[in-house]
Amino acid sequence: MLLEVTGLEVRYGGIRAVKGVDLTVDDGELICLIGANGAGKSSVLRAICGSAIQRSGSVRYAGEDILSLPVHELARRGLVMVPEGRGIFPRLSVEENLVMGAYVRADAEISRDLELQYEIFPRLKERRAQTGGTLSGGEQQMLAIGRALMSRPRLLLLDEPSMGLAPMLVAKIFDIVRDIAARGVTILLVEQNARLALEIARRGYVMESGEISLAEDSKTLLADSRVRTAYLGESADLAPRDK
Repeated sequence: MLLEVTGLEVRYGGIRAVKGVDLTVDDGELICLIGANGAGKSSVLRAICGSAIQRSGSVRYAGEDILSLPVHELARRGLVMVPEGRGIFPRLSVEENLVMGAYVRADAEISRDLELQYEIFPRLKERRAQTGGTLSGGEQQMLAIGRALMSRPRLLLLDEPSMGLAPMLVAKIFDIVRDIAARGVTILLVEQNARLALEIARRGYVMESGEISLAEDSKTLLADSRVRTAYLGESADLAPRDK
């Protein structure tokens, strides 16, 4: 098991945003965490990667308790997050942004991995000298993911990669996520587009009001009347009954 989260709690002052969450991710899996806006999904990712300060419980990565480790140390160990809002460097060029993703590395294959990102994201190669802040929303999302991949992550945390994108670009981003998983990168995906997330994931967790309410394989969740009604936009009378 690559990631094991047990009894995770996150607080923001007096607000208990995450209430005893348990989840696991095996090596090589693509797992999604879905739920309504404000359910606590992003807080779970921030707690795992160390950017949520008031947190408790157990977070084990590759067999080690990482709750006390700083973010930069987690990146060195292969746990990397692409945050909601992308977080690129707007005044740096596309290529400079990508190279920044390799700041934890000191090996001789950075140039090779840079060319690999241009293979995965041909649009970035076309704009390699362009500043990040002048890219479209979809291009900035590609850049944020490419920068994360430059660190050679073992576990990639993706927080709402489709947010704010046109439907055509959303489909492209999900194709890219699927391709990255096929290349052997383990992914924990937080996403409000429940249908697309469940269609590419192996398993899914549904989060409501800071707690996990459902945890099943993706096909089971796609067929669940509660999921179909609450997250897939289907009316209760059209949703199939659970057997």
